[in-house]
Amino acid sequence: MNDLTVRAATADDAELLAAWAEAMAWETEHKRLDPATIRRGVALGVGDPARARYFIAEKSIGADAPPTAAGTLMLTTEWSDWRAGWWWWIQSVYVPPEHRRGGVLRALYEHVHADAIATGGVCGLRLYVEHGNAVAQKTYESLGMADAGYRMFEAGLPWLEDVIAKG
Repeated sequence: MNDLTVRAATADDAELLAAWAEAMAWETEHKRLDPATIRRGVALGVGDPARARYFIAEKSIGADAPPTAAGTLMLTTEWSDWRAGWWWWIQSVYVPPEHRRGGVLRALYEHVHADAIATGGVCGLRLYVEHGNAVAQKTYESLGMADAGYRMFEAGLPWLEDVIAKG
């Protein structure tokens, strides 16, 4: 197996992250994202760690070749008054098909898990997954995660539709 490393994403990665977000939305939900909106969203997230932190797993393919980007995830935070600590939410997980089943997600998860422990004040890691996505559920269970027993509800607000319409 090729060596995997994980690094923080930079502004130079924004186009790749946006393309991967589009691919993930299509694969998981058959949704087409507005290209301008996702690119603006990724750029804002990459540029402001208070909004989001992106990580990229890279595979080393040889001593003379640059590493190849093999997958990503994004972290956001949520304050828990019940625990007086931070939940770190894993989002925007994507591993291109040619890199799947090669430990990419495990490398990303282990990096984030170790960072959460080293940071302190983090009460746990969370993510959400679609009810019907059994493959993803098994993958997350293999990392030691468990179904938290919650259902997610949402209510979209008008400003979002204005933002998307304006591009």
